[in-house]
Amino acid sequence: MDMQTNKLKLLLPDELDEFGKELDQLRQEMISDLGQKDADHIRNIIRTQKYSEIAGRTLIHFSLNPISWAAGVGLLSVAKILENMEIGHNVMHGQYDWMNDPDLQSQTYEWDTVCDSESWRNTHNFEHHTYTNILGKDRDYGYDVLRLSDEDPWKPRHLFQFINYGILSAFFEWGVGFHELEISRIKRGEITFKDKIPFIKRFTKKASKQAAKDYVLFPLLAGPFAPKVFVGNAIANLNRNLWTSTIIFCGHFTEDAQTFREEDCENETRGQWYYRQLLGSSNFTGNKWLHIMSGHLSYQIEHHMFPDIPAHRYPEMSSRVTKICEKYGIPYNTGSFGSQYKTVLERVARYSLPPEGTLSRVLPKQLAKYLPI
Repeated sequence: MDMQTNKLKLLLPDELDEFGKELDQLRQEMISDLGQKDADHIRNIIRTQKYSEIAGRTLIHFSLNPISWAAGVGLLSVAKILENMEIGHNVMHGQYDWMNDPDLQSQTYEWDTVCDSESWRNTHNFEHHTYTNILGKDRDYGYDVLRLSDEDPWKPRHLFQFINYGILSAFFEWGVGFHELEISRIKRGEITFKDKIPFIKRFTKKASKQAAKDYVLFPLLAGPFAPKVFVGNAIANLNRNLWTSTIIFCGHFTEDAQTFREEDCENETRGQWYYRQLLGSSNFTGNKWLHIMSGHLSYQIEHHMFPDIPAHRYPEMSSRVTKICEKYGIPYNTGSFGSQYKTVLERVARYSLPPEGTLSRVLPKQLAKYLPI
C-alpha cells in the first residue's frame, strides 16, 4: 500500500464522536488508577539506569582487556538509552507530574542529550504531537532531510537520501538538537537567523556541557587512559543515537503510516484527532525489555493518543484500543520489530527515486546550472 493522505472520512461524524468518547473514557480510567505501581516503575528504571551508568563508566575507565571495556561500553549504552527513552522522553511529556517529585517534573527535567529540554518540549511535545503527520506542519516528518511521501516533490538530492538517513541516525541527538533552528524556514525567508539567536544560545550552552562531560571531563579523569574513555563514550552515544532513531522511525515511517493535508485537519473534533493519531502511527511487538528500551514507543499508537499517561501502561491500554478499532473497523498498524523496520527501509528507498518521467524533466534543468552559457 503506497502511503497516501487520508481525509478522515472513513467514519461518519457520529461514529467519530463515539470513537473519541470511548478513548477519552479509557484515558480517564488510566488517570484514575495512577498510583504506587507507577511511581515504583519509574524509580526502578531510574535506579537501573544509574547503576548501569556507574558500572559502565567504571569498566571503561579501569578495564584491563577489550572484553571488560566492551562490557562497559554496552552498559553505558544501555544507561543512555534508558535515560533518553523510558525516563527523559516520558518525564518531559508530564507522565509523572502527578507525583510532585521535583526530579520528575516535565517543565524542569533536563536530559542527557545535546537537545535542551525547552527546545524538545516546543518541537516535539507541542508541534509534533499536535500536528502529527500533517505535511507542512509536522517538521518531524522526514526531519527536513528525507522524502517519505508523494506529496513532497522529488529533487535530485533525494537519490542520496539513504546516505542522509545514515548520517541522521548516527548523529540523531544533534539532528534533534538543531531541529528548532528551522533552517528550511530561514532559507525561504520566513524567519531570519537573528530570530533564532535565543535558541542558538540555549543550544550552544547545552551541547557544550554535554560534549565537555563525555569528551573532556571523563577522559581527563582517566589520565593516560583518556583515549579509550573518549572512544568508549563516543560509541555509547552512537549506539544510543542509532537505537533511538530506529525506534522513532518504526513508530512513524512504516509502510502503512499515513500522512494528512492541512485542510483535512481544520476544526478537528476530539474523535478526528484520535483517528489521525491512530492512522499516522505504528506499533511493533516484542518482549518486555524491548518495550522498556524503546521507552514503550513500541506502542506509538497509544503514545500519540495518550502522551501524558505513563508509558508502561500502554501494553494494557493497547488491548482496549485494539478492541475499539475492531468495533469501528479501523486498521491497527502493528507487526514485529523486524518487519516494521523493513518497511521503513523500503520506504526510504522507494521515495529516494523519482516518479516516472521525472528524471527526464528535472535533471536537464539541474545540470544546466553547471553548464557554461
